[in-house]
Amino acid sequence: MTNSGSEADNDKTAVLPETAAELVEHEQLKAELAASEARAKSHWDQYLRSLADIENIRKRAARDLESARQFAIDRFAQELLDVKDSLELAVQNATQAGAASLDLASLVEGQNATLRLLEKAFEKNQIATIDPVGTKFDPEMHEAMMAQPSADVPANTVLAVVQRGYQLNGRLLRPARVIVAQ
Repeated sequence: MTNSGSEADNDKTAVLPETAAELVEHEQLKAELAASEARAKSHWDQYLRSLADIENIRKRAARDLESARQFAIDRFAQELLDVKDSLELAVQNATQAGAASLDLASLVEGQNATLRLLEKAFEKNQIATIDPVGTKFDPEMHEAMMAQPSADVPANTVLAVVQRGYQLNGRLLRPARVIVAQ
């Protein structure tokens, strides 16, 4: 029996080094697996961040494109303002002078037709007139040309418009030049 007991002891000691080596290898594999899982998670997070960045860039580009499209006519619109002012002044002067002759009447009619076409073009392109008479003076939208005393309205109220102001899609193209109550 002693023989079989010592053989069993030898078998146990022979198995132990093998088991210890397997345990070490098992621990190494677990550590490698954990490291691989951490790298995979890190890569997945980077992937999700990249997708979010791409989506943000796409949205920003779409906004920039819309903004560029919306204000592409800005310079052109500003140049048309003086044309409109000139036409309005000509119609006003001809009307005040009285359209006695047929030639003058046809001139006024033609200018009015041109002015209506220009106003339709302004409306189509979201160019709006700033007409602030009776409102409080706003330095963002108005340019004070002069101040007059007035007993009828409170101070800083717009009494008259010297030159109309305009906005393009809510953005100021030209401030209204106004006379303000003192």
